[in-house]
Amino acid sequence: MTASTVVSFFRKLRKLADWRLLLFLVLFLNVKMAIKVPAIALIYLLQFNFKFGFSFKNPRLPLFYLMAIGIALFNWLIRRHYFNINYNVVLLTGIGFWVLCILAMHQIKLFVDNNDTETIHRTIVAFFIINAALSFLNIAAIIWETGYLNPYTYQGQFQKYFISTGDYIRGLTFDTSTTNAVLNAFGCIYFLTKKNVSMLLLCMAVMLLTASNFTNMILLLCFAILFIFKSTRDQKSLIAICVMFLVVFMVKLSPQNYIYAHEVVKNTLHLNAIRKSAPPKPNIPITLMPDSTLNANQRKQKTAQKYIDSNYAVHHQAAVPQKPSIQKPVIVGKAAQTVKYSQPAPIKTQGGRIILPKPDINTRPYQHVDDTNDYQRRLLSFIDTHKSNLPISSQVNYRSNLPGKATCTMQTLHFLLIHPLKLIVGDGMGNFSSKLAFRVSGLGFAGGYPQKYVYLDPDFLSNHLDVYLNYFSKNTSQHSLSNSPDSVYDQLLGEYGLLGVVAFFIWYIWYFLKHYKILTYGLPILLMVMSLFFIAYWFEQLSILIFFELLLLLDIKENTPKTLLRNAY
Repeated sequence: MTASTVVSFFRKLRKLADWRLLLFLVLFLNVKMAIKVPAIALIYLLQFNFKFGFSFKNPRLPLFYLMAIGIALFNWLIRRHYFNINYNVVLLTGIGFWVLCILAMHQIKLFVDNNDTETIHRTIVAFFIINAALSFLNIAAIIWETGYLNPYTYQGQFQKYFISTGDYIRGLTFDTSTTNAVLNAFGCIYFLTKKNVSMLLLCMAVMLLTASNFTNMILLLCFAILFIFKSTRDQKSLIAICVMFLVVFMVKLSPQNYIYAHEVVKNTLHLNAIRKSAPPKPNIPITLMPDSTLNANQRKQKTAQKYIDSNYAVHHQAAVPQKPSIQKPVIVGKAAQTVKYSQPAPIKTQGGRIILPKPDINTRPYQHVDDTNDYQRRLLSFIDTHKSNLPISSQVNYRSNLPGKATCTMQTLHFLLIHPLKLIVGDGMGNFSSKLAFRVSGLGFAGGYPQKYVYLDPDFLSNHLDVYLNYFSKNTSQHSLSNSPDSVYDQLLGEYGLLGVVAFFIWYIWYFLKHYKILTYGLPILLMVMSLFFIAYWFEQLSILIFFELLLLLDIKENTPKTLLRNAY
């Protein structure tokens, strides 16, 4: 191979995608801040430009980022936090997150402005192929480790995988599986609109592997809207295929996730509220349940089962003795209780063969490992130390009719009502509801933080942190998105007040939504992101929003007439 051939090959390769954009996405979306910051520095060396173009009339970038910093500084001044060295570090850290958002979006905007749309499209395809390859390596490694073809039903290794298998499918970001799920949900909408069947199915497969129930529901909602209002016959067929994939995955490959999602929805919507005064029913055979708790059909089933059991006992009890029950200690929170599990009785066939029935892995005892781990012990120790400031988590048997996220929303509204002066600009950055507040608490949330600069505001301690401690110090069945305080809307209202919320909708959401007449895949993706803002502090995650901004800016460029493109933003 001659030198000219090699040069020609690399020139063709360079034209396939914008490799600088691809490199930036791969590095900046990585979960580690130690990689995100160098990624920003590197991309500014490769594409040196600091002309942000902020203005009130046709701003080049959303003004929301600058306004969030301005509100935080205003709170810092009026609360006189400048005398608190630890809070000064918190403030600088929080401003650093917003500055990174600005710097990253500025580079994304430059890439969109300086490239043709086909080059960016090929770059996005390359990104999802790399992410899919690493995601498939994740599941392959689990299969290799367990020796089990379907780890979603594998109960070995103390149920390390099983219902939590999707948590290990993190892709190239190495972030939570939810991040991977959301990125691929974006890809599903994008490639559906582009009618790229292979990439659509690839993104759908990776998203299903993460087993993110909330993302699945949001994507189904977007599919339904597209199916009804804005899709061709071919796209409707593709949507039907994707829905079929989801049904097969939930029912056949991961039935435990289906049951878990069903229970979360039922509990969140209080579909079983008519029985909320009754104590929870133990997992016992129907023959041992009192008739008063059964309906007519269940009583008939109980009678039939007793008849079958009595016949079986007469003919087989001498030949096959019953196995004794096993008592298993279960640690829940601080208290340990003993739960009795009955071993399934062997069955003897007419041919003399003895069969051991398999336990039902879809029942509660097989879905959760209830041992208290080191992380939970640390939370319990913190609760013991701060009992007087933790009205919820300090109660051993606290029960609520609302999920934790709804409780947090009520806390925020109540706090602002009793502190009306904070209703306008909030409680201040890192003081009430944010990833920053969790990080600087020194409890190991959201990464490490220097102990000598630990900061814990009393408002955060007695509200959102209290709710988090209550649920996440208990067994894993309580560790769900519905009980987590994380929410962009709660963060804005609690720490930036009504001014922050208004700034968000006018100078961030409207920045994209004002182009609604020309948006294609951008509208359902925008709807998806606005729903996702309920489940995490995405601005501080520095992950999915960068990709969201890339897709929205690309959609606007693709559909803006060339004569208006210069003044589009």
